[in-house]
Amino acid sequence: MRVLITGAAGQVGSALLASVPPETELQAVDLQQLDITDAGAVQATVEAWRPQVIINAAAYTAVDQAESEAPLAAAVNAQAPGHIARAAMRIEGCRLIHISTDYVFDGRASEPYQPGDPPNPLSVYGVTKLAGEQAVLEVLADRAVVLRTAWVYAARGRNFLLTMLRLMLERGAVRVVADQRGTPTAAASIARALWRIADLPRVHGLLHWTDGGVASWYEFASAIAEDALAAGLLPHAVQVTPITTADYPTAAHRPANSVLDTRDSVAQLGITPAHWRRNLRATLAELQRN
Repeated sequence: MRVLITGAAGQVGSALLASVPPETELQAVDLQQLDITDAGAVQATVEAWRPQVIINAAAYTAVDQAESEAPLAAAVNAQAPGHIARAAMRIEGCRLIHISTDYVFDGRASEPYQPGDPPNPLSVYGVTKLAGEQAVLEVLADRAVVLRTAWVYAARGRNFLLTMLRLMLERGAVRVVADQRGTPTAAASIARALWRIADLPRVHGLLHWTDGGVASWYEFASAIAEDALAAGLLPHAVQVTPITTADYPTAAHRPANSVLDTRDSVAQLGITPAHWRRNLRATLAELQRN
């Protein structure tokens, strides 16, 4: 299988590169090699490689910064996926797997969000990611998969896990929002689902994938403190104090409920996500090794 990965240096892109299936012909590019906001460059790269599958792991993910950089966020998250989809459309049989986010929802639902639930993003980031979803599905229809995920972290990059570990080491105590709920999801888990989708041409449309279980940011931070101490990544116990969203104002509004219903994805892909706590410990073990 010939695969082109964009955003290869990011958290999910790196996880994809670390788990390439056997007999995969791979071309992996990041912004340095391919500016996905340049339609001509995207077209030239896709025509030269002629992949069977494109996995778009590139995104503008600075949620708060996007409020003041809306044109840049739109170029990367909304317009670039359309460029990639149109390039894929010109290659016979080429599929596109595009990564999206829980932030396309407003978080007001009381139950986990299903793929068909109406989106209503609260932030520039969410609006641009929704526009990217729509562009991909409008152009490629049954040759595209949009995989929504949530609360992504890894042993590298910029994410909640690494931020918490830094603050815990620097301050010995942290205050964390307790009234936003979702599912912490390891980049390696997302990569596993993406490779599985790549291997199943019949799968198309909107899918949700996260690790198992539900947590608040406070519960996630408490688990980080406990498990990092056990792994020797923290020298002593850390105090984690719950606060409200109102106590921690941010430029972008975030959904209070970010829980995604993954049952349809589990049925279609034939794989079951591990609980988020298990994958957290695996990621901390990776940090310990490094």
